[in-house]
Amino acid sequence: MVGVLEGKRALVTGASKGIGRAICHALVAEGALVTGIARASNELGSLSAELGAAFDPWPYDVTGEEVLARIDAAPAFDLLVNNAGTNRPQPFAQVTDEALDLMLDLNVRSAFRIARAAARRMERGASIVHMTSQMGHVGSPNRTVYCMTKHALEGLSKAMAVELAPAGIRVNCIAPTFVKTPLTDGMFADPAFAAFVDRMIPLGALATPEHIAAAVVYIASPAAAMITGHSLVIDGGWTAQ
Repeated sequence: MVGVLEGKRALVTGASKGIGRAICHALVAEGALVTGIARASNELGSLSAELGAAFDPWPYDVTGEEVLARIDAAPAFDLLVNNAGTNRPQPFAQVTDEALDLMLDLNVRSAFRIARAAARRMERGASIVHMTSQMGHVGSPNRTVYCMTKHALEGLSKAMAVELAPAGIRVNCIAPTFVKTPLTDGMFADPAFAAFVDRMIPLGALATPEHIAAAVVYIASPAAAMITGHSLVIDGGWTAQ
């Protein structure tokens, strides 16, 4: 059976863990040839071993210059999934400049620069997916900077979608609720936080990395050929309230 992304070249940032790892698996399962960007680690190595010849690991820091040069030198990609990102929850009045700069640099600046580099080489029919968050649609305590960066990506995606549409390049967002990953493990160790999240999701369950990966496959596939400038919110009903 031929996959819906058979032979397509995909670039995934933040590839080695959690959501990014699940996305790489899902894209390969649908026939894509996946290049995964993450800092050198055992996780990136094991992902490469799991996926074999269909996966090309690029051990780069997405905020640096080397990765941009590598994108410029590579054959054009059919799909970019800008998944790399982080969070440092802090009360607004106590947000440190270090946390502010970290999240702006990784969540916004690096996503912009990688999308720009990839889009310059893309051809008609290509697709860009920014991983945002339900926090790109609402606000929440202790997440002012994270919300700000995800709202920024939502706005960027809409502007890119309009500008790149004449070239036949689609740009969309995937906006998950909380997903159980290494990034959120520490947060859910706090019973009060876990109870808060449980109250806020009407479906009563966290999203899984596989839920998010399935949405990426759909948005990148021919089935979504008329979808651009959209944000697919996968939140169990959080933002419907």
